[in-house]
Amino acid sequence: MTPVELSRTVLYAVRRAVDEGELSVTVPERAVVTPPGPGGCGDYATNIALQLARAAGRPPRDVAEILRARLLDERRFTDVVVTGPGFLNLSLQSAASAGLVEEILRRGRRYGHAATGFSGTAVRLRCPAEVRAVVVADAVTRVLRSQGDFVRVECDGRPDPEWESVLGADVTTRGPRLIADRSLTVRPVPAPADPLPLGRDAARWALLHPAAHDRPRIPGDHLVQRETNPLFRVRYAHARTRALLRNAADLGFHPEPGPVSEAEALTAVLGDHPRVLAATAAQHAPDRLARHLIAVADAAMPLLSAVLPLGEEKPSAAHRARLAFAEAAGTVLAGGLSLLGIDAPDHL
Repeated sequence: MTPVELSRTVLYAVRRAVDEGELSVTVPERAVVTPPGPGGCGDYATNIALQLARAAGRPPRDVAEILRARLLDERRFTDVVVTGPGFLNLSLQSAASAGLVEEILRRGRRYGHAATGFSGTAVRLRCPAEVRAVVVADAVTRVLRSQGDFVRVECDGRPDPEWESVLGADVTTRGPRLIADRSLTVRPVPAPADPLPLGRDAARWALLHPAAHDRPRIPGDHLVQRETNPLFRVRYAHARTRALLRNAADLGFHPEPGPVSEAEALTAVLGDHPRVLAATAAQHAPDRLARHLIAVADAAMPLLSAVLPLGEEKPSAAHRARLAFAEAAGTVLAGGLSLLGIDAPDHL
């Protein structure tokens, strides 16, 4: 179950409570569903009870208990727990996790993208002619377009041609000018040195991974092949998933979505991917996507060692389900890196 589906399920519980006269509120258009914070539990959490409490004229925990009873009627949850001032913590059935994997494998690298082409707003994006600003503008454009927005980029000055030929940052303007619904300017802290010697992938990561107000490290350790390098961890996790698919095929079995009890952390970050893309687009902050990919890689690595059967062990349904989770993780990593303009190689 994705965060969007969870949001709809939570709103359905609110609507039932209103229809049955236990709450007198206007059903909101959206319920925010995120991984649990400190003190939380389960797979996801929502603050919908706190959001509705004032309008309902009741304490948030009372609202949460009303909604908890209805959510427990849903077979999708194994448990719903109220914590803190009124947060609802949702634990998913294993089958829901399998459904998430099925959706990711069905959508491929477009998981988390807008369902149909241009359906958002027209955005006019400006940036100064500085290498980090141009690379950030290019990444923001990619993410905005993934969310259905139409984007026209305008650079205040003449970009160095190598920023496009080496770094793949294309901020040239084409086509007619548009009447923008929204205008924004990308102006991150400039790079302290020329990133071109790092090459496309490492240079883009060096410029995109830090928040816009942080100074990027050039050259840093972005080319080092070890776990202390976040870019290496992300790309290595992706390459491991591809290797597992090849090795499993050699052993005669293929991915098949199913319940995996040890994949709770991975389920949470994979399910959160659409929300992260939407937040990255709304805040024009590709660093959010970069940090999310690190979280996906770190959550995937413990599972990957258990995908293949050991010794004389025969492939089982559990192995096929873990392989499907691995493929889903690799798909999200490859799709996210692509939006950052970074390659996801099958071999490292």
